[in-house]
Amino acid sequence: MDFVAIYLLMLLCLNIFTDSFSKGIPQPSCIKSERQALLKIKQQLKQPNMLADWKAGNEDCCKWMRVFCNTVTGHVTELQLGSSKDTIASSRSKKAGSLKLGGKLSPALLDLKHLSYLDLSNNDFGPTQIPDWFWNLTSQLQYLNISGNQFQGKIPDLLTNQASLVLDLSFNNFTGSLPGISLNVTVLDLSNNVLSGSMSQFLCHKKHQMKLEVLNLEGNHLSREIPDCWEKWRSLVAIELCNNNFSGGIPSSMGALTSLESLHLRNNHLEGEIPDSLTNCTQLLTLDFAANHLSGEIPPWMGERLSKLIIISFQSNRFHGHVPEQICGLSSLQILDLSHNNLSGNIPSCINNLTAMISRKMSRGKISYKTSNRCFFDNMALMIKGTMLDYSNTLGLIKLVDLSDNNLSGEIPEEMIMLTGLLSLNLSKNHLVGKIPSNIGAIKTLECVDLSENNLSGKIPDSMSELSFLSYLNLSYNNLTGQIPTGTQLQSFSTSSFLGNTLYGPPLPTSKTLVPASKIVGEQVDNRKQVDWNFIWIGIGFWCGFLCVAYPLLVTNSLDACIFSILTKLKIKHF
Repeated sequence: MDFVAIYLLMLLCLNIFTDSFSKGIPQPSCIKSERQALLKIKQQLKQPNMLADWKAGNEDCCKWMRVFCNTVTGHVTELQLGSSKDTIASSRSKKAGSLKLGGKLSPALLDLKHLSYLDLSNNDFGPTQIPDWFWNLTSQLQYLNISGNQFQGKIPDLLTNQASLVLDLSFNNFTGSLPGISLNVTVLDLSNNVLSGSMSQFLCHKKHQMKLEVLNLEGNHLSREIPDCWEKWRSLVAIELCNNNFSGGIPSSMGALTSLESLHLRNNHLEGEIPDSLTNCTQLLTLDFAANHLSGEIPPWMGERLSKLIIISFQSNRFHGHVPEQICGLSSLQILDLSHNNLSGNIPSCINNLTAMISRKMSRGKISYKTSNRCFFDNMALMIKGTMLDYSNTLGLIKLVDLSDNNLSGEIPEEMIMLTGLLSLNLSKNHLVGKIPSNIGAIKTLECVDLSENNLSGKIPDSMSELSFLSYLNLSYNNLTGQIPTGTQLQSFSTSSFLGNTLYGPPLPTSKTLVPASKIVGEQVDNRKQVDWNFIWIGIGFWCGFLCVAYPLLVTNSLDACIFSILTKLKIKHF
């Protein structure tokens, strides 16, 4: 006990000594030359209120808003002049205010020799050509974010000497081809610009292993084939090549990216089958191949080797064959979108093994991927409630099954009802038969249900009226019968949700049968044609009879002779 008491007393004395010592050391103020450089930078900018305390009278620039200094040397190390959150999230967000900077970039930035972090994102510099001197900053910076402006021009090769560099140049108007980068760049975001040409020069002919972890080229005009030379990029964690004009197949060398967690190739012109080499990418969480021309069968090995998958989006391709039962082994899967393909067969009854779709617990909204010094947040375009929407901050909350517009047959498996965390279920435009599972109301979280254009029969289950979050419903063009279950939920939808069935009750009209509008129009057209022909034949008969009577009157000399002739003929026929 005495030893413990002595030990605690020593710790107390040490803390007191440390506090006294630290208080006795004056905190360094900013360097005079750097304060002058900051004032020159402000002179070229528009938005004085945003930098109101950047004044010559305030000598300690380390206390100025949006300026951060080294606590030992006093050198300015960070300028956080962005107006909103970074596109690539910083691990420490100290920004304040939401005003936008304008004006010009001052070469006085080069006088801040110890600057390692520069954020100018989401400002309003107008359609500005980036001056050549500005790119020299990349040789000293570790973080540069100029996203969300209207900067123009070509991006030169970024051959930095820094140990690591995060570059976010997204959402600008940069043109030309992809720049060359040094092996020390760890994050490169060039998305949503006007870059064009091939990736070949950028990607291939590397002598050393590259350190790049995040590559985002989404939303440009890049074309030709995706080069098959990914062996030198083994550090990649996330690849975004969506919304370009790439053609050809998915390169087999992507199988060398064993650290890859996110692969987005959506909305290009890719064709061929999914390469077996991707079995090596066992860390994958997201596969987004939607809106291409990919074909073949969905590989069964995905459910066996890629066990960490959270998102599969293969919609709008040319896949055929069955939905592999091995998919049921993906216990972390939250989004399964195989819509708009040529898939056939039954929906696997083992679908209840997708346990991540069973939980109702609210996970974190974002799906993130850790890099060496920051986080990358995934995003997806998803069709929900008939609308294509982009999800990022809430992507981790979405739990969805979309198998619509295929050739699937058989019944909706009862096991589907065990996915009690689903937000959206879309099985429309298939050949499904049988009844809607009676206990569908057990999926309390459902917000969207689309079972239209199938051959489903029977009644709408009473439990469907218990779906209190349901805001989109389409059961049209099936063989459903009976009364629509009463309750405030189903009665709130329009009649179009129930067209093409034999249903009655609110919100339908009083007639028990709701006939599709197209059939009613067709019947009206047919009836009109039939009535028209009746009138035509009546008219023909009338004129024939009239002529039979009138003609003899015209050619005979007297009415009596005509009448006698007609009566004589009728008498002969009678006998």
